[in-house]
Amino acid sequence: MASVANEKQRLAKARAAIGDDYVPDENEEYMNERQQEYFRILLLDWKKSIHDAAGQTLQSLQDGPIREPDLNDRASSETDWGIELRTRDRQRKLISKIDAALRRIDEGEYGWCEVTGDPIGLRRLIARPVATMTVEAQEAHERREKISRDD
Repeated sequence: MASVANEKQRLAKARAAIGDDYVPDENEEYMNERQQEYFRILLLDWKKSIHDAAGQTLQSLQDGPIREPDLNDRASSETDWGIELRTRDRQRKLISKIDAALRRIDEGEYGWCEVTGDPIGLRRLIARPVATMTVEAQEAHERREKISRDD
């Protein structure tokens, strides 16, 4: 519970530091303090929305089992729940990536490619805040991965 309160404090501090209408600009110094706080807010908001959705799913599961009288309706409901649970599992994994990105912000490593050391770029980070590689490095990584799978 202390972790949730701590994240709420960090979020409030970050919002106060940059203002509500700030958006990173290519003309600024890359990964300056305001940009880092912007991405901290983005990541914390994303994490909160995932937790909220997971809570709703958990509540729905606790409300009771599927009791559809028709076998086809029951099968359809079970399929829907299976998809929902797989989605939550993917989001659980995403939370660890969000936490890693928040750690990189704290350590001053956020926004820099883990392979080349080059800036990842604001547009890529806005689109995918958990990115750890530049587009070029990610493409090369995926090509190597595909070749390994094909062998």
